[in-house]
Amino acid sequence: MEYPRFGFEVLAEDATSRARLGRIDTPHGSLCTPAFIFCATKAAIKAASVADLAAANVDIILANTYHLLIQPGPDLIAEMGGLHRFTGWDGPMLTDSGGFQIFSL
Repeated sequence: MEYPRFGFEVLAEDATSRARLGRIDTPHGSLCTPAFIFCATKAAIKAASVADLAAANVDIILANTYHLLIQPGPDLIAEMGGLHRFTGWDGPMLTDSGGFQIFSL
């Protein structure tokens, strides 16, 4: 299956281990791997604005789908124009299922 404007490329490999450096390309930008991903549980980084994230050269954020389902809910996110517009974050974003939270409550 093809996903236009998405891609992954291995940029370097270590000859003595399985370590590698890569780049993920998305419609919202690129990031190198491995990468530290900031967790924006309800689509917001606690105590940091989008401007703060840009100033810190943050490449990607992660939102929790289960928490977003509970609050603010999919209808509001859709009404706001999607998750990127809802958050004000224009860079790459990852969402996880929130499966752990569902079973740990």
